[in-house]
Amino acid sequence: MYRIEVDQADLAASRFGIAPLLETLNALGLAAGRVPAGPLGPWVERARPRYLPISGDPAIRTLTFLRRRAGYMADFISPPPARPNLTIAEQLATMRATPLDQAREEIARNLVGLPAPDAVVRDVLDAPDMVERLATALETAWHALLEPDWPVLRSIVERDIVHRAGRLAAYGWAEALDGLTRQVRWRDGVIEVDILGGGDATRRLGGAGLMFVPVVFSELGLAVEQNWPYTLMYRARGVAALWEGRAPRSPEAGPDALAKLLGRTRADLLRLLAEPATTTWLSARLRMSIGGIGDHLAVLYASGLVTRERSGRSVLYRRTAVGDMLVGTS
Repeated sequence: MYRIEVDQADLAASRFGIAPLLETLNALGLAAGRVPAGPLGPWVERARPRYLPISGDPAIRTLTFLRRRAGYMADFISPPPARPNLTIAEQLATMRATPLDQAREEIARNLVGLPAPDAVVRDVLDAPDMVERLATALETAWHALLEPDWPVLRSIVERDIVHRAGRLAAYGWAEALDGLTRQVRWRDGVIEVDILGGGDATRRLGGAGLMFVPVVFSELGLAVEQNWPYTLMYRARGVAALWEGRAPRSPEAGPDALAKLLGRTRADLLRLLAEPATTTWLSARLRMSIGGIGDHLAVLYASGLVTRERSGRSVLYRRTAVGDMLVGTS
């Protein structure tokens, strides 16, 4: 078990980030079958045809070989975000700047506990341009697997960040960590983290704060290596729901008065907006075009049933008190 000691200064210094490079590596592992798909099975089925054309690339094979469900993974391949809103290009630049000696040391640690690599993988790992080859392979995987879905994926993690950051700022550590996962607990000034295959150590943030990184394509992870910000990675809320179909209203639920008043789509939108969401997330959830969702949101906004505010590059919508009353009485 890892124990992370925190104080009041760490609360103020803690922040949230998005890690597209880490998501790319994890998505590659899922598409290659290296880790169980779990709730992401529908996404894996959709992504497999995009994965197969790149699967024979030696550097892609090397990345999938290094991907493991538990245990250390080379940090330079998926560096924790040093600040919020990093782009994939910025993270790839950080990766490419890794000194070869450092990369080889991290790869050696990554290989512990894995079977011996085959000749193709060994050639990539022994190459003098190993870092560049792996970076190029991750860039290829990004374009093939994640870039088409990135607006939706980004909206998922942004929605989670708004929720979790609000709880951290308003109520402190205990509330922010509540419901994250059963493997993370708050206990008297210490964050306890149980990770499959993890170590047993105590770390102190010392005023530097903790980087929270919600992710879509993996579960719990903790980075407590030197020269990197201490980072807690956890699965964002609502991932499984993204690939579910639009759920029909149960006949047992009785007449849908709200749908009769507003129309089915606007009623569904109002119900989904108990928490902030982007038009991209809503369009994916309801299987409608972004333009169509935007038109409905404009009507709800003009009617005073939803509010909107900018968060970074996105606009988030949420029910107003009047919207809450309508949903509560429907």
